[in-house]
Amino acid sequence: MTDRVFPSKPSTTTNGVPSATKTTAATNPPFPATKAQVYNANRPAYRPQPYHDRRRRSFCCSCFLWTTLFLIILIVLAAAAGGVLYLLYRPHRPSYTLTSLKITQFNLTRSSHLSSKFTLVVTSRNPNKKITFIYNPIKVIITSNGVNLGDGEFPAFTHGGKNTTVLKAALTSGGESVDGAVLKGKKSLPLRIELDTKVKVKIGGMKSKKVGIRVNCSGIKANLPTGKSPTVAATANAKCDVDLRIKIWKWTVG
Repeated sequence: MTDRVFPSKPSTTTNGVPSATKTTAATNPPFPATKAQVYNANRPAYRPQPYHDRRRRSFCCSCFLWTTLFLIILIVLAAAAGGVLYLLYRPHRPSYTLTSLKITQFNLTRSSHLSSKFTLVVTSRNPNKKITFIYNPIKVIITSNGVNLGDGEFPAFTHGGKNTTVLKAALTSGGESVDGAVLKGKKSLPLRIELDTKVKVKIGGMKSKKVGIRVNCSGIKANLPTGKSPTVAATANAKCDVDLRIKIWKWTVG
């Protein structure tokens, strides 16, 4: 009697599906395959890159570099020109001295209206031999503790090398309202004088553009006049500071 051979029973999973069948299904996708299965859905999609104009970028970089180099050369040349001018001419600021200050009128009303008159004399010296200062009209203000007591003006003038010029002006206040609390009851006052103008500087055939100049004179003390008798301010301790700014790169040939 022949023996019968029975095929082995395939192992099953917990859900009753043969394991061999599941393996085949996992490795062999159903036919026909989808596009995502063929090209791999996890692969990032292709995105076209923007086109960069390399020639334009190179041109901009070249322009920036040449402009920067040009500015550096200008700065170096201006500094060199300033150094040469300083070594050749040794420029110094003009000096100012308060020569005299006379008070001929000083009337303060009860309503704090001031009528005043001052006579101011200032001496200006140019210590430079080959440098000329060309002044605009000079505005002058006299104050005491911030209160304006009068104003006036020196005329325009040209200040040659190694020259001394005496300037004289009348400073007045024609009944303007002031802070009477600062002035009432005072027999003497500390005074401050401010000169403000613009000036050109000339060296040989070259002229600068107009630059600002301010002179502050302090250390002045004056007794106020009584009646019609004028008084003279004490100016022995007066000191005048000059603030003059000259920009070398603004020089022009004239």
